[in-house]
Amino acid sequence: MLREVKVEEGIVRGLPAADPRITAFKGIPFAKPPVGKLRFAPPQKAEKWNGVRECYTFSAVCPQPGALENPPDDDLYGKEWCVDTELPMSDDCLYLNVWTPARKNDEKLPVYFWIFGGGWQVGNASEMEFDGERIARRGIVVVTINYRVNLFGFTCHKDITKEYPENPANFGLQDQQAALKWVSRNIASFGGDPENITIGGQSAGAGSVIFHIGNPESRKYFKRAVVESGLFVNPFRQVFPTHTVEDAEKIGQEFFEFCGVKSLEEARNLPVETLQKKWSDWGGFFKSAETWAPIYDGNFMRGDIIERIEKDGLEVPPLLIGFTKDEFFDAPVQGSDEGKISTVELGLWKLIKAEEKRGVKSKNFVYKFDVPIPGWDNPGDFHSVDLWFFFETLAKCWRPFNGMHYDMARHICDYLCNFIKTGNPNDCGKTKGGIRYTPVKDEFKKREAAESEKLPEWKPFSSDNPECMFFETECRSGKLEASDDMKKYAQS
Repeated sequence: MLREVKVEEGIVRGLPAADPRITAFKGIPFAKPPVGKLRFAPPQKAEKWNGVRECYTFSAVCPQPGALENPPDDDLYGKEWCVDTELPMSDDCLYLNVWTPARKNDEKLPVYFWIFGGGWQVGNASEMEFDGERIARRGIVVVTINYRVNLFGFTCHKDITKEYPENPANFGLQDQQAALKWVSRNIASFGGDPENITIGGQSAGAGSVIFHIGNPESRKYFKRAVVESGLFVNPFRQVFPTHTVEDAEKIGQEFFEFCGVKSLEEARNLPVETLQKKWSDWGGFFKSAETWAPIYDGNFMRGDIIERIEKDGLEVPPLLIGFTKDEFFDAPVQGSDEGKISTVELGLWKLIKAEEKRGVKSKNFVYKFDVPIPGWDNPGDFHSVDLWFFFETLAKCWRPFNGMHYDMARHICDYLCNFIKTGNPNDCGKTKGGIRYTPVKDEFKKREAAESEKLPEWKPFSSDNPECMFFETECRSGKLEASDDMKKYAQS
């Protein structure tokens, strides 16, 4: 097994995962610490080190609200994800994690590059649902990355623009791109194939994936994409308003004044704890989402992706894309239920129609997640619950999942891994290294065949033939029927 690996900065040492056939490397730096003069600045290449760096534990995460000791009953995400009350936080947070099943560094295994969600305000790569071991067991090198969120990742200010006129905004997205480039340069040492990288994310992570699809530089480094609950459109603009750099500079000036500082230098010298307190005083999560989120700077982000497909001929890679049954239902008029639709579903309809209008014939695979979720809180299929299933990490959750749920998680993860390997959720290819897909005896081949027979074919989606995989108590292939309101908004 690969327990030590040489990357461009030095040698890293990992540890066996729970499955000793997998090696986990945690806390590998992919950029310089964004502290001091590098706070509110683009990421810089990591520095070299001497000797062997022990990558045994996750790094600190970007400063954000911490977990509560006893979250209230209505704090769904506090109970579900944000559970570590001693999670270390620091603005020195630009690290990534790698799980690899490779025995040698020349195996050229497919790579899954994962971006966490959290509204670009919270979240981290070490959340328990993102454990990459189960995916790695299927013959894939898994990478999860940290990036700067909230004010640390998306502050703009006129002084920052003077200092970095070419890239004065979207430092959190720039962090992701820096990590993607690092992976492209170094993943072969972990047994991965830099020519077969799939980029994936959920929620704001999926939104980030969409932005990287539209970024010509990022687009050089991945072959296909997974977009879980990502907004290709934000039609009613109730959150994440569209800001220009000039808009964001004014907000940055207001925030600096709110913090009692007059210059970028003074803001960089403020203690992290002071900035965290000011973040909370400023208005918390939702005010933060209106303040610090991706900015249409004309450089990293160059406009609405649907418009760019229709007008500029932007080419979108093959996608695995979908949504949960109960998430992101919005209406044109706030407070009204009239015309309420799933904005995630709307985005995928508009994406497919835009591609078809341009004559593009990409193979995109659509799912709808509708697995009954147990628990005393009767949560429904809430935003993010599908993460437990795609990473097959149900055993880490407090919910009383049963055999059906574990079967569904195995099948959903199988589909995902096939797509990562080949771009087709029905085809695992001939990738070496996967535990299930490298049988050594005839009885294993029979078991593999029996397993594959349980999974229905997942057909590509088109507006004329909206084939969809429905994840329910079983995997069911069917048509995604659009409501009248959905059809109306999809045409507009």
